[in-house]
Amino acid sequence: MAPKPLIAIAGPTGSGKSALALEVARRFGGEIVNYDSVQVYRGFDIGSARASAVERADVRHHLIDIRDPLEPYTAGDFARDVTALLPSIQFPILCGGTGFYLRALLRGLSPSPQRDDALRADLERRDVRRLLERLDPEAARRIHPNDRNKSLRALEMRVLARRSSTALFADQPVKPLEGYNCLLLGVDPPREALYARLDARCEAMWNCGLLDEVRALMPFAESKPFESLGYRQALAHLRGKPAAECFEEMKVKTRQYAKRQWTWFRAEPGIEWLHGFGDDAELQHEACKKISVFAEHFEP
Repeated sequence: MAPKPLIAIAGPTGSGKSALALEVARRFGGEIVNYDSVQVYRGFDIGSARASAVERADVRHHLIDIRDPLEPYTAGDFARDVTALLPSIQFPILCGGTGFYLRALLRGLSPSPQRDDALRADLERRDVRRLLERLDPEAARRIHPNDRNKSLRALEMRVLARRSSTALFADQPVKPLEGYNCLLLGVDPPREALYARLDARCEAMWNCGLLDEVRALMPFAESKPFESLGYRQALAHLRGKPAAECFEEMKVKTRQYAKRQWTWFRAEPGIEWLHGFGDDAELQHEACKKISVFAEHFEP
């Protein structure tokens, strides 16, 4: 069968990826497939900056609100879900910021052991970071010290496979997406302008409902999505940490996260970078020109 077109929009948080995806979907009659790891969870609306109800009524979105907070959801789950979903979408547009999800879909995942809840429970009672540094120092250098979930997964893989996660990831990936040609577009705004926009967005979230949202989600405070930016700091404030300190941490960590996303996506092969914000009319026009040329190679 002839390959089908697939559009993927990447870039740092706050760069306007969602605005660009919406414009592309409206222009080409497309549907948006989320690849943000927080937006898959129900109830995490404000802090994940997900599309509004009006936007989702205007353009169909997929893989939003598909898991309860305590349910696990992995890159492998995402790749399987998208692979099953894509045949039903005429013009799919992937949009999000979880680079590992996108890589898992397009390039496949290296073979790795399945999650072992009993082992994880045992490891949770130990000093995960110290064990990781001893058993898999390469992974410890690669994973941020505050990212307990990734540290735990790397340690779990090391124990189960008796090989480092680095060695496992070096293996030939399996089951990449087949039957599609993907146009990868990266949104690349000026750094200082992005940081200013991120500070403003953090302030809007903090002052316009994030704390109330977190209060409602308190029964799930130990769940995976609470490890994400904004939710972690709002929870710390509700547990007694000064608001000003938590808010400042949210802003700093958000800028740092955007920088890490830039680094990640710049290392991905084949991305065509668009300079500016995704809600800029000129950038949207340039993106749609690229997509029009790309789409000409496929049968209607």
